[in-house]
Amino acid sequence: MQSVKEKQQNTFKAVKEQFSYVNPFQAPRLEKVVISTGVGKVQDKNKIKLIEDRLAKIAGQKAAPRGAKKSIASFKVRQGDVVGYQVTLRGQRMYDFLDRLINIALPRTRDFRGLSASGFDEMGNYSMGIKEHTIFPETADEDIRDIFGISITVVTTAKTKEESRAFLEHLGFPFQKEQTN
Repeated sequence: MQSVKEKQQNTFKAVKEQFSYVNPFQAPRLEKVVISTGVGKVQDKNKIKLIEDRLAKIAGQKAAPRGAKKSIASFKVRQGDVVGYQVTLRGQRMYDFLDRLINIALPRTRDFRGLSASGFDEMGNYSMGIKEHTIFPETADEDIRDIFGISITVVTTAKTKEESRAFLEHLGFPFQKEQTN
């Protein structure tokens, strides 16, 4: 089975007729993967530490805390309070994470019928949400009381939604089949 990195190297051959590319540098490439989660209303320092550690295990790199930009009195949040954690993956860690996501984690998702095509933005990036972090094998342990969701954004060099979707399908992302009536 080919890894995501090997598939990316064959992208030009796979999509050159579809988008009339003449130069291999016109083909889309992966730039980075951003994994983030919010801590929400959690005030317990141990639970926040647990979220940070689990995110680091999933990503293979330490998570960076993200502070609140503004104080909001009704939510009891002060400017600078930690409201979430984020990890940016590039290079080999990015490829390893995407291999685990596509081949191991997504098939373990309960009632998985494919990724939604509505996650593409106008710049050719794809964002998805995962409700339970426990689909990753790194976090499989007995203590599953504290389940949290994560958001994953795959940033590509594609110029349009169509290019990005064709590129990610070539890499092995399991998108839902479009229904025709």
